[in-house]
Amino acid sequence: MSQSKRPHSPKIIQSHYDQSELHCTVSGAGSPALLFVHGWSCKRSYWQPQIDYFSNSHTVMAIDLPGHGDSPAYSENNSITSYAANVLSALAELPSPIVLIGHSMGGAVVLEAARQMTEDQLAGVVLVDTFLINYGKLTADDITAYYQPFADNFSEAMAGLVENCCVAETPATLKAQLNREMSAADPAIALPIWHSLLNWDPTSVFSTIKAPVHAINSPLIADSTRQRLSHHMNETVIPQTGHFLQMEQPQKFNQILQQTLTYWMK
Repeated sequence: MSQSKRPHSPKIIQSHYDQSELHCTVSGAGSPALLFVHGWSCKRSYWQPQIDYFSNSHTVMAIDLPGHGDSPAYSENNSITSYAANVLSALAELPSPIVLIGHSMGGAVVLEAARQMTEDQLAGVVLVDTFLINYGKLTADDITAYYQPFADNFSEAMAGLVENCCVAETPATLKAQLNREMSAADPAIALPIWHSLLNWDPTSVFSTIKAPVHAINSPLIADSTRQRLSHHMNETVIPQTGHFLQMEQPQKFNQILQQTLTYWMK
């Protein structure tokens, strides 16, 4: 596949759910269409290496969720389910079948969106390091321990989160970028969605999705979490990567995603 860059078109979609403006990047042509969803306090440009690569053979869209990137926060209902409803609005702009790809929190969002899609619409779901936290198995004390530092001192807690999400091989420039950009998120938007994410339980989700699920993970995922979810999805681990593996090793990530797509569309 050629590595040349195709033109990317910015687009604004009005969500059918809450009338919010969803800013997105659209590029390329080809089936299946790919929709990329970023993580918590991140933005669509974090998928740029994937947009550049896959738009040579697929219709590609990457969106900024409400209150992230260029998309304003229209609704006070910042939750996993509301973000999933926003994603469903974006899907109306894409030809079927569609593969949903979500990083971190974005994985929870696309899973919730996928459960509302038909077999004809959904070709598959790719989760990128989504279960770094063991969602669905957190106690009330666990949730408080994750949430409270951000409520007390958001920028300091975010710096700690970035530190814990990186490994020795994470480029220093990328680490500095993540720290700078994620720490600048508005706590009024970030805290409600963080609370919603920590309380999210995926237990019933997998049984309702009528398409394959593949995880592309870093080694940071706990073995106990990996074992718990193994019967719901296949998994590929990229060694020597941290939580932002699609940015840390984009060529390897793209290769694995391409192999997954090829296998699904046989």
